[in-house]
Amino acid sequence: MNIDLTKGSIKTHFKQISIPASVGFLFNTFYNVVDSIFAGRLGTEQLAGMAISFPIFFLIISISSGLGNGTTALSAIAIGEQDKPKFHLLTKNALFLSLLFGIAIPILSPLYLPFLFGLTGASGTVLTVGIEYTTTILIGSLFFIVNNVLSGVLNAQGKTKPFRNYLIAGFLLNIILDPMFMYGWLGLPVMGVTGVALATVVIQFLGNIYLAYHVIKSNFFEMKLFKDVGIKFKAIKDILGQGIPASLNMATIALGVFIINYFVLQYGGDSTIAAYGVSMRIEQIALIPTIGLNVAVLSIIGQNFGSKNIDRIKEARKKGIYYGVIIMLIGTVIIVPLAPYLISIFNNSPDVVSAGTTYLRIEAIAFTTYIFLNINVSTLQGIKKPKFAIVLGIYRQILPFGLFFLLGTVFDMGIYGVWWGIVIVNWSAVFMSHLYTNHKLKQLELSL
Repeated sequence: MNIDLTKGSIKTHFKQISIPASVGFLFNTFYNVVDSIFAGRLGTEQLAGMAISFPIFFLIISISSGLGNGTTALSAIAIGEQDKPKFHLLTKNALFLSLLFGIAIPILSPLYLPFLFGLTGASGTVLTVGIEYTTTILIGSLFFIVNNVLSGVLNAQGKTKPFRNYLIAGFLLNIILDPMFMYGWLGLPVMGVTGVALATVVIQFLGNIYLAYHVIKSNFFEMKLFKDVGIKFKAIKDILGQGIPASLNMATIALGVFIINYFVLQYGGDSTIAAYGVSMRIEQIALIPTIGLNVAVLSIIGQNFGSKNIDRIKEARKKGIYYGVIIMLIGTVIIVPLAPYLISIFNNSPDVVSAGTTYLRIEAIAFTTYIFLNINVSTLQGIKKPKFAIVLGIYRQILPFGLFFLLGTVFDMGIYGVWWGIVIVNWSAVFMSHLYTNHKLKQLELSL
């Protein structure tokens, strides 16, 4: 049964959409932990080889997520307009784009892999493992992207349970396939870390089949209409117009981590960079319950934008922020007093625990900023105003370079300059995003 997000209780819609989505992302996090655990059993160099591949893996994640978000927004709008031909046109053209990117990414890899791996400074076994792992992952680029697009089509209809079920099943299957491919069980060749990558590719492919089945059986989908529509330049342009800003916004996050790492190493050293890495994991876990809120806001606002219901658009944004702030305040109350104990779960070095505790207790002031920023970005995507995400990404991730230097060196705050710089940048970004989103909603209200 599909959910008509233009009617009924918005609170109920949030529960139906956000809870399954958040549970799915929780298991996706567990999935990555399993990969790290098995790679770690092979040795430190193998684990390091996987680690240096992350920025390149992030390229696939950025493209997949961007196309998925773009598909969700535009498909939800088409549903709100009750325009079935447009819905199927968007679905087919989004899948066509998935095919193009999925083929181009591995084929063009010889042009960018040497440069990107060169930036890591890795050599020897670590470099060899990184290249082998990445090459295998890139072969599965198509499956990653298609899964996000199919999930986007389902999200637009308020159906997040299929993707949740896939992520849970993928996590369980990964526990079996990782060692099977790594150690060569059942007569398979011993593949090491390449086996970890191959397990991921296989699971992504199985996800294509499972999610495609649910798209086909969904009430808004009709196979005849899907076959009748063609590949249209305007549809491709619209999808890219929605997807590229989201992809670039994610890409700036990777760049921002490089910038923060640079200053953390300058002012704090190895223990502090380790503490920052552990603290980021704790933050990400705390944010998992809110990820589903972003999906819900995008889906609800997209459908109501299509049906020209400004009141429900504003209500969905308001409730998304309200629920998210409550969740993060609860997280803050837990994390602040327990910070040293949480850090020690990952690393019990006194220097790491001390540095991580300091970071988390300062960063706690900015925990709720992620809610405001993500909900505002989702709102803008839902009303077809996605480009501000790029501006926000550049402001939050790249411009702090100057602020960190000013606070850390000029004002001699050292590592505290980085930590307080993150807080200042995030809250000022919230102010910017709130003003801009309110302005665009006001314009929309006047135009309807």
